[in-house]
Amino acid sequence: MVADDLGALDDGELARRIDEAQERMRPVEHQLAALRTQRDQLLTERRRRERAAHRQTRAGLKAAMKDGQFPTVAELVATGNSGALDDYAYNLKTGGEVRLGFPGARSQTLTFTDGAQAVQAGDLTRAGELYAAGWELGSPGRPGVRVHFPGTRQERLVSPEEIYARRADEAP
Repeated sequence: MVADDLGALDDGELARRIDEAQERMRPVEHQLAALRTQRDQLLTERRRRERAAHRQTRAGLKAAMKDGQFPTVAELVATGNSGALDDYAYNLKTGGEVRLGFPGARSQTLTFTDGAQAVQAGDLTRAGELYAAGWELGSPGRPGVRVHFPGTRQERLVSPEEIYARRADEAP
């Protein structure tokens, strides 16, 4: 119907047509509500499975860390490995994934101090050189490794013995 045709209708006819349209819509609305309920139940089941899989993965990761399958950041730096810090994925001893350095940085870094100054190491080669020269992880007066949680601005200092490294291409 064209809007001009509707203008010619009296109030009673307009109300009748509105009621008629709403009556035709009612079964469709019930079907739509039932479909939405079914969709929501399926999505809830998917999220439940994803959470269960995440819990299992994290438990397996924590068990592997306890068994010594992954080195700590302190061990990784001390062994003089080479390569980019981004070649590794890092997890706290609780299993939570973290990134090294500052939130929002393009690449991960480790901070070293000689007690008076701080230097950033952007790869394991530089980190190994600093460690071999007697520098320690952290900044003056603040020992530890700066980490942040991916996708957040939340950061903290953590002991290098509490952060585990695994090759990024390895399944957790």
